[in-house]
Amino acid sequence: MNSNNFEVIIIGGSYSGLSAAMSLGRSLRRILVIDSGRPCNRQTPHSHNFITHDGEKPAAISAKAKLQVELYPSVQFYNGLALKALKIGQGFEITTESGEIFTCRKILFATGVKDLLPEIKGFADCWGISVLHCPYCHGYEVKNEKTAIIANGEMAFEYAKLISNWTKDLRLCTNGKSELTLEQTETLHNHGVQIFEQEIDFLEHDEGYISNIVFKNGEKVGVKAVYARPPFEQHCPIPEALGCELNEQSLVKVDAMQKTNVTGVFASGDCTTPMRSVAIAVSTGSFAGAVINKELIDEDYAK
Repeated sequence: MNSNNFEVIIIGGSYSGLSAAMSLGRSLRRILVIDSGRPCNRQTPHSHNFITHDGEKPAAISAKAKLQVELYPSVQFYNGLALKALKIGQGFEITTESGEIFTCRKILFATGVKDLLPEIKGFADCWGISVLHCPYCHGYEVKNEKTAIIANGEMAFEYAKLISNWTKDLRLCTNGKSELTLEQTETLHNHGVQIFEQEIDFLEHDEGYISNIVFKNGEKVGVKAVYARPPFEQHCPIPEALGCELNEQSLVKVDAMQKTNVTGVFASGDCTTPMRSVAIAVSTGSFAGAVINKELIDEDYAK
């Protein structure tokens, strides 16, 4: 057997990819996990809302998971970057950045997304630490604190309603002229949400922990936490290059079985869902692994 030939190649070795790898390893499948080691939450100090791991460091969770997956002898790991994938016959050919070529029957993309952070000084330093994306992951830790939202328009209105569940000490920074309707503005005011339309200059912080939002007019507002939902793109361009459809949110489109529109190609985790959490990534990865195994069995019995 060609040592570079596998039944399944998983591109992305974080929570979803590792979960799929465990599912497939326990199914006795010969698989390869290709990972470049750049998870989107690498700056986040603690992971929450994942039962049995609440409050652990994200890197500690993935490191423990990898150690457990490595115990399955049919699972191999490749540290590097997958550059392209080609459809060849009934399978696929994967080429890495170093020029190595691997082949497989099925591909699972568990590659996550890349956040496109605004060019506000200090934003990137605070991202995942005190500038937060998800209240379900981090809201409890900053409950009832002075909090701001950086957003505008309809999303800002809905986001403010959501975050007000965790704190009533809330202000909305639209970073420019407000696009809220008069009715939305009045509703937020009636619920104690202050609205700041000044453009933001920078975020004042200490090693990622914010203290003030400083506006270009010199004014500042003190906060302990900020919520923001910057746009994102697929971390890996290979699914789209293979012909996988993206939905209106720029996520890889999958059906209930984690299948893309390309036969033999699956996707799971953050690259497929706006509900970005470790728990959901693990769930979809485990399910994708089981579905892939069943598809391989059905194909073998059809021969």
